[in-house]
Amino acid sequence: MSNSEYIPPEVWTWEAPSGGQFASINRPTAGATHDRELPVGKHPLQLYSLATPNGQKVAIMLEELLERGHSGAEYDAWPIRIADGDQFSTGFVEINPNSKIPALVDRSGPEPVRIFESGAILLHLAEKFGEFLAPSGPARAETLSWLFWQMGSAPFLGGGFGHFFVYAPSRQEYPINRYAMEVKRQLDVLNRRLADSEYIAGPDYSIADIAIWPWYGGLTLGRTYEGADTFLATHEYEHLVRWARQIDARPAVRRGRIVNKLTGEPWEQLHERHDASDFELRTQDKLGAADERESVADDAIYR
Repeated sequence: MSNSEYIPPEVWTWEAPSGGQFASINRPTAGATHDRELPVGKHPLQLYSLATPNGQKVAIMLEELLERGHSGAEYDAWPIRIADGDQFSTGFVEINPNSKIPALVDRSGPEPVRIFESGAILLHLAEKFGEFLAPSGPARAETLSWLFWQMGSAPFLGGGFGHFFVYAPSRQEYPINRYAMEVKRQLDVLNRRLADSEYIAGPDYSIADIAIWPWYGGLTLGRTYEGADTFLATHEYEHLVRWARQIDARPAVRRGRIVNKLTGEPWEQLHERHDASDFELRTQDKLGAADERESVADDAIYR
C-alpha cells in the first residue's frame, strides 16, 4: 500500500474491497445477499449472535437473569458466523436490517418481537424482568447515561483503534495514534468514575456494567486485541482493573462470555446454547472428548 497522500475524488465510488480481514464481506449497500431461514429453538427467547464484545452483552444479561431465578429468560443461542456473511441472510436481515449481531426475537407473547442493537436488547430485557435497571429516578438516569456512553464510545475502540491496530491491511501511525489517544481518554473516564463507585452507575450492578465490561473489561484483561493491553498500558488504570476483575469473577459472566464463541481454547467455546447443562456438557473440549471416545469404541467394534 502506498504511503502517498490520498486525494479523494469528487464523488466516491466502490471499485474494489479496501483490504483487511473483513474485506470480502464489506460493501456499501444493505439488504440480504442470500436466502436462509434462521433456526428457532424451544425457548421464549431466540438469540442470534457471536461472542464478540457486542454479542457477549446479551448472553451475559440472559445468564444473569437466569442466575436470579427468572425462568422466562431461558434462551436458545445460535451462532452467526459474520466472516461467512451469515448476517446477510434473508432470515437475519428480517430481524436486523442493519445486519449486525446481536439480534433477539422475543417469542414470549402472542406475536414475536424483534429487537436489534445490543443496548436496545439490554433495555428490553431489563424492563421485561425488572432487573439491573432502576424503574425511575436518578439511579435509572445514571444507568441509562452510562449505557448510552458505551454505545457512543465503543466504536472508537472497535471500529477505530481495533480496526487499525489489528484488522487493517497495514499498520499506520496516524490512525493508531489518533484512536489510541481517544481510547486512553475513555479508559481514564472509566477509571475516574470507578474510583468513586463500586459499579459504573453506582453501588448496584446494572446493565451499564453488562454493556461496558465486554469492551473495556475485555481490553483491560488482555482479551480484546492481542497486545493492546500492553500497548495502552491498561494496568495503570487501577480502579478499572479492580472492576474488570470483579465482573469477570461473576458466574453468569463466565458463562455468558463463551456463548456462541467459535475461537480460542476448546473449553471456552460453546457454539450453541440451548440448555443450562450445555456449559458442562457441550463446550468444544467436551464434544471433542466424546467424539474421541466414540471413535475408539468404533475401532474396538470393527477390529
